[in-house]
Amino acid sequence: MEDQHFKFSPSVIAIPFLSVLFLWVVFWWGIRFQIDIESFGIYPRTLTGIRGILFSPFIHGNIEHLYNNSIPLLMLIAALRFFYRDLTFRVLGFGLLLTGLITWVIGRESYHIGASGLVYVLVSFIFFKGIRTKYYRLVALSLVVIMVYGSLVWYIFPNVKEGISWEGHLAGLITGFAFAISFKTPEYKKLIRYEWEKPDYDPAEDKFMQRFDENGNFVNLPKPDPNEIEPSNPIMHELPANTHTTNSEYDVVYDAVENKYTIVRKNLN
Repeated sequence: MEDQHFKFSPSVIAIPFLSVLFLWVVFWWGIRFQIDIESFGIYPRTLTGIRGILFSPFIHGNIEHLYNNSIPLLMLIAALRFFYRDLTFRVLGFGLLLTGLITWVIGRESYHIGASGLVYVLVSFIFFKGIRTKYYRLVALSLVVIMVYGSLVWYIFPNVKEGISWEGHLAGLITGFAFAISFKTPEYKKLIRYEWEKPDYDPAEDKFMQRFDENGNFVNLPKPDPNEIEPSNPIMHELPANTHTTNSEYDVVYDAVENKYTIVRKNLN
């Protein structure tokens, strides 16, 4: 895997900026024209509440609620776009829909609004996906995300804080985890460069590993029997019975591939 997959482009800044800007425009529009936009949120298990699956992420109850979601979205969408470019719109689009649907199914009978569910999708996806790829840069990103936003896990439980949709947070966490498993990233698959990295690698068949005993000590192969040596090229000769391998006319050559010794006559010309 090469780092050529990590390419900065204007979209790394533009997508999160425009996304958050749209949330602020919707919030301003509701205040400016005195529109009850909260009624467009998710109201679980009702027909009218289904529309909230599309609209609720863009609706916030107050400016503090909006601000608390804006900063994480800016950072996390930028990280998603830079490190997982090809998955950006699938994670954002399907993340909003699936999180909203789960909230509609499991939520309390109240209006659920805000983009915090998407924040949980992004935190969950980036963390679990980085761990699964085992690529060091993405693992480092996962650790950074969990250090900065790890405390969010407390808000997926009921009664931790009044006025929050813990159901939406839980739905986002589940959705991000599901995406981390189902969305493939073959570009981050580790390249196999050595024999021992192959899944079917058997150390017992490795010629190099055969040179070590069970305690890890290097061992020599048994001395070759001159009568069993078969010449494999014109310059190799079978030695007479009274010829020793220390004779200056011959060399003993070890073939690591064949795991055997051969005796070669020196070229004395």
